[in-house]
Amino acid sequence: MSNHYRTGTLATPDTLATVTPEHAGWTYSGLEVFDLAAGPATRVLDGIEGVVLPLSARDLRISVDGEDHTLRGRGGVFEAVSDWMYLPLGSTVEITAAHGEVALCTAKATQRFPLCVTAAQDVPVEVRGGGRATRQVTNIATPGSFSGADRINVCEVLTPGGNVSSWPPHRHDGIGDCEPVNEEIYYFRMGRLDGPHGHPHGQGLFRVYTVDGSSDETVTVLDGDVYLVPVGYHGPSTAQPEYPMYFLNVLAGPGAERTMAFCDDPDHHWIRETWEEGSLDPRLPMTSATGPVAR
Repeated sequence: MSNHYRTGTLATPDTLATVTPEHAGWTYSGLEVFDLAAGPATRVLDGIEGVVLPLSARDLRISVDGEDHTLRGRGGVFEAVSDWMYLPLGSTVEITAAHGEVALCTAKATQRFPLCVTAAQDVPVEVRGGGRATRQVTNIATPGSFSGADRINVCEVLTPGGNVSSWPPHRHDGIGDCEPVNEEIYYFRMGRLDGPHGHPHGQGLFRVYTVDGSSDETVTVLDGDVYLVPVGYHGPSTAQPEYPMYFLNVLAGPGAERTMAFCDDPDHHWIRETWEEGSLDPRLPMTSATGPVAR
C-alpha cells in the first residue's frame, strides 16, 4: 500500500489535509492544513504540542487559551520566510485570517513548554548540498534552531526547478544499525517559475525505498500532495525544470531528546564529498524574511 496521498484525499470538512497518528499507523507526528477563508480554525491540543506556520495567509490572529497573538504571515511559500508560533501541550487555539492557508504541525508530547512566537528574521535559513543538489532548508522548529519543544521537529525545504533535495537518500527508521527514529510527513507545494505559491500544473518526483528492498516507489507529486514516511530511505525529491518544489516536513519520534539525525544510503554517501569542491547553485537561497532573494 502506498503512503502517497493526492491533494484532496486527506481533506476533512474543515481542513485541506489532515494526518493523525492513528491514520498514519504510527505514534507521534501529525499535520492539519486549513483554508482560513472558510472560517476560523479551532483546536484543543489534547496530548499534543503544535507549531502554527502560515503558508499563504497574512495578518493572522491566534487566540491561545483566551489570549490573543498575531502573526504577519506571507503570501506564499515561495514568496518569503514566515514567522511562526509554538503552541504548548494542552492549549486551546483559534486561528483567524481573512483568507489563505495555514499549517498546524503536531506531535504527541508529555512535557509542557511555554508559548513562543518567532519572528521571520530570526528563522535560520540554510543553503545545503551543492551543484544540482543545492537547496534551501528553512529551520523552523529544529533541535539546532529551537529548544523549547518536547518532541516536534519542523522544517521547510525549497528546491529550484531542475534541482534535487533529500539527497543522498537517507533514513531514520531505527532498523539495523541506524539508531535515529522519526516519523516524517512531507507536505508538497509545487510552484511554477516565480509564482509565490503552489500551482495546479506544478509537478515533481519523490522516491522511497526500504533497506530490504521489499518496497521501492517513485511517485509524481503534484501541488498539495502528502507523503508519509514511516520507514525506509527517502530521496531524491526532484523538482522538474521551471517547477520549483516546496515541502514542509513534520518529524517526531520516541527518543529522549529531539533529533534530526539520519543515516545515508551507504551506496550514495560519497556524493557529499563532491560538494566540497563544487559550487552552490546561485539561485539559492530562494527566499528570506523580506521576500524573494534578488539576483
